[in-house]
This record gives sequence, C-alpha cells and structure tokens, in this order.
Amino acid sequence: MSFSIRQLTADDVEAYRAIRLEALTVSPESYGTSAESFSRRTVESLRTQLAQMAFFGAFNAAGELSGIVAYARDDGERETHRGWLLQVYTRPELRGSGASLAMIEAAVAHARTEVIQLHLMVGTHNAPAIRLYQKAGFAIYGTDPRCLQVNGRYIDEHMMVRFLDEGARKDDDK
Repeated sequence: MSFSIRQLTADDVEAYRAIRLEALTVSPESYGTSAESFSRRTVESLRTQLAQMAFFGAFNAAGELSGIVAYARDDGERETHRGWLLQVYTRPELRGSGASLAMIEAAVAHARTEVIQLHLMVGTHNAPAIRLYQKAGFAIYGTDPRCLQVNGRYIDEHMMVRFLDEGARKDDDK
C-alpha cells in the first residue's frame, strides 16, 4: 500500500483528533491518556498542541491520516538535549507497509535539529512495537514497573533511547 509522510499543521486538527481518539480507544493499555479524558479536549487546545510539538502523519493513498507520531523536546534547564517520541499509532491498513518506520524517521530527522538523544516508552507486552523501535535504532535501557494502571491492570513499560550523536559519544570515551 502506498503512503506519504508529512508534518501535521493546524489544518489537520480534526483528522488528528479522530485518529488519536481511535488509538486511545482501541489500545488503551498503550497510552497514559484515556479516551474519555482526550475527548474532553477542545479543538483549540489541540491546535495549540499541534503548534507546540512536532507531529508527523502517514497518509494513505486516499489522503487520509492513517498514522501519527509526536515529538517533544524536554524543556527542563538541564534536559534540553533530550527529546521524546510520543503517541505512536498506525491504523491496521498501513501496518507492515513501512509507514510506521517512515514516520519515526521523519520525527528523528526533525529531532536531530534540536536534541542529541530521543527517548520513548513502550509496554513490555507490545512485542511488535518493541521490534519496530529496535529497527529504528532504539535500545531498551530499563523497565518502569507498574508504569500505567489501565482498567485495573498494571502495565510495565520499557524505557528506550536512540542516541543521535553516536559518533560524538564514542569520541568522548577517548
């Protein structure tokens, strides 16, 4: 299946809202936000979020938003070298097509202009997502036990990182 990747803008707010709500509904154990909580957000607050963070979308051949990934930079005084990949979701029709990896790589390319490492968290139960992130160059560096509680069930999450300055890190060891 063919797809295209591009950064989302304020004009994509309704499509973003729909796919994010879908992700939270069909995979509640994968996210720290509930569908109920997200559904109460105003369109204006979502436009603000789209402007403050970098969102990338996979669009199917019909031009419909079928996948999302968000990138955010840490803003703590001593953490501005780090960024996060968040809200990763791909609709079933694009899974296995390379769209998820392409979205991640678009976010990584953007992040390279701001940070030297990217972090993400993924449920330990989500083997397909872990494989995807490993394929994208992320490595597990720890596990956060009982990170989320969803519908009375605790979810452990792996913490993963991808260093964007790998050559520089090797030189630091000299």
